[in-house]
Amino acid sequence: IPFHDSIFVCVGALCTTTTVETNEALEEDSIIVNGKRILGRDQERVETVLNRLKSIAGYSGHFKVVSRNSVREGKGLGFSASGFAALGSAASSSLSSDIDYISLSETVRLGAGSATRSLAGSFAIWYADKNGRSYAEQLIHPEVTDLAFVIVPISSTIKTDEAHVEVLSSPLFEARLKRIAGMVESMKEAIKNGDVPTMGRLAEEDSLSLHAITMTGRSHIVLWQPETVRIIKEVVVMRHEGIPVWYSIDTGPSVFVNTFQAHVKEVTTRLRELKISEFIVSGIGGKPSLSDKHLF
Repeated sequence: IPFHDSIFVCVGALCTTTTVETNEALEEDSIIVNGKRILGRDQERVETVLNRLKSIAGYSGHFKVVSRNSVREGKGLGFSASGFAALGSAASSSLSSDIDYISLSETVRLGAGSATRSLAGSFAIWYADKNGRSYAEQLIHPEVTDLAFVIVPISSTIKTDEAHVEVLSSPLFEARLKRIAGMVESMKEAIKNGDVPTMGRLAEEDSLSLHAITMTGRSHIVLWQPETVRIIKEVVVMRHEGIPVWYSIDTGPSVFVNTFQAHVKEVTTRLRELKISEFIVSGIGGKPSLSDKHLF
C-alpha cells in the first residue's frame, strides 16, 4: 500500500509479452523471464500473484510462465510494472477467471505496486486508499495528448527495493508527503487539459524530490550515473534555447526526455551530439491486451 496517490504514464515502446499456460501435471510453477528461470525474491513475487489468482479461481494446479521484455538493458524503465500487469492479465485469462478489474488491480499490486497503473494503461492514477481499496484507474485515453518520450536506458546494479527502503529514513520524506497531494491534483488537471508543459514541469520536479529523499536516506544511495547528469544538463540547455523539453527519472538512472511529438527529431539530434546512440522514441501506451502470438 503506497503512502500517497500517484500518477503514472505508460510508455508504448516499453512492453512485456507474457504467455501463461495452466498445467495440472507440473509439480511446481515454471517461470522463465528473458530466457532465464527466476529464483529467490523474484520467484516469490511472481508466485504471490499466481497463488492469489489460483485461490480466486479455485485452481489447484500449476502454471508455465514465459515472459519477455522489449528492452533488456536499463534500470528504472518500469518493467516490473509492465511485467506484473502482463502476468496478471495472462494468468487470469488462462484460468477463464471472471475476476473483476479492481480485484485484478489489487492482485498485480502484490508483485509490484506500479503494476496496478500499468494494468490501467495510458495516464493512470493509483489510489492509496479509495473506499478502503488500493488500485489504479485510467484518467484519459492515450491518443488524447501530444506527448512523446525519448528514453535513454542506463544500467545499474542497485535493486529498486533497496531504494524504496531508503526513503523512509530520509529527513525530507515527511516534507514530500505534505506536498505530494497538491502536485497530484495539479497533474490531474494538466492531463485533463492536455497541458504538456505543465505535465513536463511537474514530472521533473517530482523526479528531483524522489531522488532527493533517496540520496538523503540512511545509506545515501545515489541512483544516477554520470550519463544521467549529462542528459539532465542538456535538457536544461535545450529548454533555455526554446525547445519545449523536460526530463523525468524513475527509481534508477535511466532518463525520460519528455516533449511534443514535433520536437522529437531535435531532441534525438542533441542526444547524438552528446555521443548517446542508444535511445528509444515512444508515444503513450495503452492497457494490456491479449494476443494469440504466444512465446511457447
